[in-house]
Amino acid sequence: QVQLAESGGGLVQAGGSLRLSCAASGGTFSSYAMGWFRQAPGKGREFVAAISWSGGNTYYADSVKGRFTISRDNAKNTVYLRMDSLKPEDTAVYYCAADLTRGSNPYLIQLLSEYDYWGQGTQVTVSS
Repeated sequence: QVQLAESGGGLVQAGGSLRLSCAASGGTFSSYAMGWFRQAPGKGREFVAAISWSGGNTYYADSVKGRFTISRDNAKNTVYLRMDSLKPEDTAVYYCAADLTRGSNPYLIQLLSEYDYWGQGTQVTVSS
């Protein structure tokens, strides 16, 4: 069983930055891929970014490419999402998720169904 806990959300002005963290416990963190998803009010949950088990491969949604950076520290069992140049349309609840495969398939890793465990989410609000 893997438990995930997100932190770092908050209110920020457009153009600002935030860094989200997701701490994992249970399982072997260094052996599985991690992803970030978000869900805006009235919309479905969508893929944001993912990182393979070693950190060697990263994947991004087109809407955040060049603005967001995903990284992981396997010694701390933590994955991060650095968000720069934030826009009001980035407002959402952000969720981290664990994919118990190693995350080598760039198509599958963007699918919600690929993930086995989810955190409770952290709210990010970007004001204009």
